Amino acid sequence: MAKIRIVSTRSEPFADREEAGQRLADELGEYRGQNAVVLGIPRGGVVVAREVASALDGELDVVLARKLHTPGQEELAMGSVAEDGNVFLNEEVVREFGVAESYIQQEEAQQLAELKRRSKLIRQVRPKIPLKGRIVIVTDDGVATGATTQAALWSVRLEQPKKLIAAMPVGPQETITRLAKDVDEMLCLKSPPLFAAVGQFYQQFYPVEDEEVLRILSNWGKRSH
Repeated sequence: MAKIRIVSTRSEPFADREEAGQRLADELGEYRGQNAVVLGIPRGGVVVAREVASALDGELDVVLARKLHTPGQEELAMGSVAEDGNVFLNEEVVREFGVAESYIQQEEAQQLAELKRRSKLIRQVRPKIPLKGRIVIVTDDGVATGATTQAALWSVRLEQPKKLIAAMPVGPQETITRLAKDVDEMLCLKSPPLFAAVGQFYQQFYPVEDEEVLRILSNWGKRSH
């Protein structure tokens, strides 16, 4: 189990994703100047990740992973597909729900097709950063069930980072505790007891489209050069 750090159980909202990212960076100050790679989970997480990477003098990228849905349990991940096509299967879930091999193969193919579409779009403006041996921080604008985040963490772990940190602005304690099993360090700024949806903890929570993600990554690439 990772070291879990929950900063507050209060429910005051963040102004926006930018503020959430800046406050995460304040708590992650020990990684400033260590050339950490900050991975945003598209789409809203990329806005948060930009603020963290900027404050820590790190590198910015996205984590492109897709959860493999458990049949009849849409929010339960039975595994994940990584951008390079590597698959992680949670054998415990597969056994518990008696998931057929034919279903697994079909689900893998479907999620990999969507991954390739997104990868083609994003990698034109931001080539993938190798993660082996690096300090990696994965972030989003928040977690609810955590299935998508878990899939992302599984995929990143396959690349053998030196240290894997999950840093979330907000999430329910049960989810935070479960995700901590897949990382070396778990940071959550707010974990209020009454949690309905991530959006309730933001004054501004506008939809983030692919175009904004591409603009953020493109601008970061220009800055890096």
